Amino acid sequence: MSENQNLLAEQRRALILDEVRRRGGVRVNELTRKLGVSDMTVRRDLDALARQGVLEKVHGGAVPVVEASTHEPGFEAKSGLELTAKEDIAKAAAELVAPGSAIALSGGTTTYALAHHLVDVPDLTVVTNSVRVADVFHVAQRTSGPRQGAATVVLTGGVRTPSDSLVGPVADQAIAALHFDVLFLGVHGISAEAGLSTPNLAEAETNRRLVQSARRVVVVADHTKWGVVGLSSFAALEQVDTLVTDAGLPETARVEVSEHLRRLVVAGEPGEGTDI
Repeated sequence: MSENQNLLAEQRRALILDEVRRRGGVRVNELTRKLGVSDMTVRRDLDALARQGVLEKVHGGAVPVVEASTHEPGFEAKSGLELTAKEDIAKAAAELVAPGSAIALSGGTTTYALAHHLVDVPDLTVVTNSVRVADVFHVAQRTSGPRQGAATVVLTGGVRTPSDSLVGPVADQAIAALHFDVLFLGVHGISAEAGLSTPNLAEAETNRRLVQSARRVVVVADHTKWGVVGLSSFAALEQVDTLVTDAGLPETARVEVSEHLRRLVVAGEPGEGTDI
């Protein structure tokens, strides 16, 4: 990490979190030197990250939180993480959506960011099990008033999870009766061995139904999701057509992805789409 006094708080905290995860822990005095900010600024950043539950403060520094495979953070806790990466991913993923298509958006903060970039795409039919995603389209239509080409939104129903997704038998039955051109899928974890996974068993089953009902599956996941394994796997990497991620994905992970997926899109890099 290079020193930069003008880093935004969000950027500093992303750098701090990456350093904590990469090294297994950092000290405050190390961060002040690397980031070029005051001791007090670093401590405020660590406090904010600790409140989000993504690291644990210890005397003189911070260490990673060791999460159980069943731990499921709430939507608000996740929404403050990797904001820049999620926005870049959302913009890149929106380029894959054709007017007039039927798409599905799963729950998650990255699909929520994507929804904001789709409100002006004409004549979409949007199937979602995310209360937050449905609200994006609802608010857009309420704000701009009735307009030609506004999206038709189908909210599945079901039982609400901490991440504001609707899951369970009601959601599963609704999804099973539908067919959509593209599924944009947010994930808790992605790895070569476990595939796509989540800590919520009911959400895993609902995600399976989403994958089965889609002609094409696009995973939208920032680099911090790579190597994370939740309690339940719901799809193998071979079932995914495209991964849209950010430039933080390590080269070793890109090589692994290339062995399983047809296309990797790295948002923000020249020649974003790479057929593999």
